[in-house]
Amino acid sequence: MTKQLILIIALCAILVGFIQDKRPNVLIIGDSISIGYTPFVKLALEDRANVVHNEGNAQHTGTGLEKLDEYLGDTQWDVIHFNWGLWDLCYRHPDSKKVGNRDKIKGTVTYTPEEYRANLESLVIRLQKTGAKLIFATTSYVPEGEAGRFANAEKIYNKEALAVMKKYGITVNPLGKISKKVHKKHAAGPGNVHYTKEGSELLSKSVVKYIEKSLVAN
Repeated sequence: MTKQLILIIALCAILVGFIQDKRPNVLIIGDSISIGYTPFVKLALEDRANVVHNEGNAQHTGTGLEKLDEYLGDTQWDVIHFNWGLWDLCYRHPDSKKVGNRDKIKGTVTYTPEEYRANLESLVIRLQKTGAKLIFATTSYVPEGEAGRFANAEKIYNKEALAVMKKYGITVNPLGKISKKVHKKHAAGPGNVHYTKEGSELLSKSVVKYIEKSLVAN
C-alpha cells in the first residue's frame, strides 16, 4: 500500500510539472519598482503563466543594451512587460553621499531625453525579434524632494517613450499615471520614488491586466 501511495504521489508530481511547463512564459524587465510588484503579478497569474523577473535591477537603458541578451536567455517568451526610465532621468555625482550618488544639483543626468529615446528604440527592435507580445510600462511618478530626480521629469521621458512605442506598435501600460495616484497614499517615504507593499500590490493590478490581455491574444 505504501509503495502504491508513493507511486501515485510521484506520478502526480510529474503531471503537475508537465502542466507547469506548458504555461506561457512571461518576462518582466525593469528596476526596483518592477521588483516590488512582480511577486504580486506572479501570485495573480500562477495558474496561467510562468512569470519571471530579470535577474537584479535593469537600471537604465544603457544597462538594458548591455544585458538584454542575458535577460532573454534561451527561453521562448510569450509576453515581455518592460520599462526603463527612472534611472535614465536620474542625476548622479561621485561625491554625493545619497544612496546611488544621487544629486540633481551638481550631478549629471544619466541619459538625456533624446539619448533615452534612441536607446529605447534599439531595445525595442531587439525585443521584437523575440516574437513575444510586448508591453511597455510608462515610467512611474517622481515626487517633489527626490534627491537625484526633478519632480515630474517622468512626463518628459514618457513622451519620448510613447513616440517609440507608437512607431513600433507596442502596447502601453499607463503605469506612470496610475503610479501618481498610488503614490499619494502609498509612498515609501517623503521624496521617495518607491512604494509600500500595499502600493506595489496596487501597481501590480495594471500589470496583470495588460499581461492577461496579451495572453488571451496569444
